[in-house]
Amino acid sequence: MIFPDNFIQNKFKTPDNININYLMAGDGPPILLLHGHPQNSAMWHKIAPDLSKKYTVILADLRGYGDSDKPKGNDDHSNYSKRIMALDMIYLIENLGFKKFNLIGHDRGGRVSYRMALDHKDKIENLITLDILPTYIMYQNTNLDFATSYWHWFFLIRPFPFPENAINNDPEIYLDQVSKGRNNGKSPFSKEAKDEYIRSLQNPDTAHGICEDYRASKLIDFYHDLEDLEKGNKIECPMLALWGKNGAIEKYFDAIKEWQKFATNIQGKALNSGHYIAEEIPNILLAEINDFLK
Repeated sequence: MIFPDNFIQNKFKTPDNININYLMAGDGPPILLLHGHPQNSAMWHKIAPDLSKKYTVILADLRGYGDSDKPKGNDDHSNYSKRIMALDMIYLIENLGFKKFNLIGHDRGGRVSYRMALDHKDKIENLITLDILPTYIMYQNTNLDFATSYWHWFFLIRPFPFPENAINNDPEIYLDQVSKGRNNGKSPFSKEAKDEYIRSLQNPDTAHGICEDYRASKLIDFYHDLEDLEKGNKIECPMLALWGKNGAIEKYFDAIKEWQKFATNIQGKALNSGHYIAEEIPNILLAEINDFLK
């Protein structure tokens, strides 16, 4: 196991019968960590043990990923909307007995996290996002350079079963192509973490879950964001946005300006990293987390 023995693995069944895999350790204020694509909760292995010395740490696999269930997508992909994926986590945290919690989300987990903070303002104490901007902002500002860096966004939304078949043909090549392209040609993963990601990707249903996640972003998530913009609905809890200095967010966007369209209490900065901040610079990230949450 990639985590110390005090991390206990369990499953929680949501009201719509989706089993969510999670690990938990530590004592103190609760903090939920949500992973990115094409990863799972193993991505937190370099920081979760330290956080568990101060917090009750919950690491959950999103539906469609890791060891959580991977339901067949609806015709409109709505069962993979970030609103529904956020509800999975709200139900999980409530089942664990917590009324409010801190929240950290990387990549896809970051999209679930900011949707949670928009839809469930009374539940989130503090929000930290890693290397994302709101889905609406990123799609609306697509250009050739951005599409080249984020090629998988446009590949994964192709109709079933083309991208699923391509991923399942060679999961390891897919993982390498996605990760190296966002980290200066080098793999950011430890061998143990990479093995976990490949193990998960070798389940044919994982490819479908991943694709449905992205298909939902193109349609329903995009319009949920637009609706919030038009209504002036914003994240109200303290929010820290961190992104990689060597990535597309820094290169193509004014990140804080864009987040201010969605958040009332936002701070943030670029860190000396690529996309996979928690695995590339874990000690720096830990310092940022501890400083923000104190």
